[in-house]
Amino acid sequence: MNRTISGRARDGFTLIEVAVATAIVGIGITALMACLVAGTRTNRAGQQLAQAVFLVQEIREWSLKLPFSDTDPDDIGNPPGSDGWDPQVWVDDLDDLMNVTYSPPRNACGLAITGLRGWSQTITLTWRNPAQLTAVVTPGTSDMIHVQVKVAYQGRTVRSAGWLVARRSP
Repeated sequence: MNRTISGRARDGFTLIEVAVATAIVGIGITALMACLVAGTRTNRAGQQLAQAVFLVQEIREWSLKLPFSDTDPDDIGNPPGSDGWDPQVWVDDLDDLMNVTYSPPRNACGLAITGLRGWSQTITLTWRNPAQLTAVVTPGTSDMIHVQVKVAYQGRTVRSAGWLVARRSP
């Protein structure tokens, strides 16, 4: 049944109806695109966070396997810290990781992880008073070290974590 306007049959849409339908479809497509962009950003942030957690865990595993202090008789009595390389290449005890940044990052064996361009691990060690773990003491004067690792991607910190390492009895 056709409606008539001024005696004529109406066979199509008016210009206003087409404009309203186009606006509704346009708003829907714009909202859909905004959702896709937000989803992509969230996915990228999640991937970066997962990668950063992995890189923190690698340093944690490495630090827990290392001897607390240098076992080399020639190095006994040397002050804690790296042996002068930047970044520290030869690591034979925990204090060699003092104030070191690795880029490319290192795995749990201390080997460079190739293929992670733009990632870095910054390691900071502070010696702590075993009776009051928040109290920082002079490096090398305690049997408790707080290891802090900051993982960054393209200069932006993604994850930071810390843990305590105690000297093990022989």
